[in-house]
Amino acid sequence: MKREIIVTSDGSKTIYLPEWNEHYHSKHGAIQEAYHVFIKHGLELISKKEISILEMGFGTGLNAFITFLHSLEEEKMIYYTGVEAYPVKEEELINLNYIEQLNALNYRDVFSKLHTTSWNENHTISNHFSFIKKQLFFEDFRTIDAFDLIYYDAFGARVQPELWTETLFENMFLALKKKGVLVTYSAKGSVRRAMQTVGFTVERLPGPPGKREMLRAVKA
Repeated sequence: MKREIIVTSDGSKTIYLPEWNEHYHSKHGAIQEAYHVFIKHGLELISKKEISILEMGFGTGLNAFITFLHSLEEEKMIYYTGVEAYPVKEEELINLNYIEQLNALNYRDVFSKLHTTSWNENHTISNHFSFIKKQLFFEDFRTIDAFDLIYYDAFGARVQPELWTETLFENMFLALKKKGVLVTYSAKGSVRRAMQTVGFTVERLPGPPGKREMLRAVKA
């Protein structure tokens, strides 16, 4: 499938799949979307000093990188797990501009490590950030009571409806600790209903630039 690097509205880049008319991040601003959905309405809700995070759809590593930067600011200890079936290619990564756009030149090596470290092994990225990535299909990832927060960042239901089913969200529900939180950019009614069916309490929140709403789900 053809893949292109494009510049989004906030100046940050993302990967575009013309065949699907689908982007890895919002064309209205990749970095803006990541901060709005996953940091503002996810990570900042968790008051613990030690937080276990699962990202479903590791992709470009943007969400993991901004979470690392946030851990430095807040002095929180993050235990981060990224799940990705199809890793981004090195030649694509070097054309992304997140380090420059985030004024994070001192942490260029961190962004590199997120992609070059070995799979399925824990890596200490810093005193505040422990990281493991797993090359798996979403449906093959299962665990119980392991995470405080889930970033659900799959391709949209329009192109991959199988990633937004009750079965997948039941796995996510089981993976969360009690009072755990799942956030996603999606606001589709079918997605909200699937979450509610498996036991989540779901709320609609204002979306990032270019999107009216997003969803946040809590395991009571």
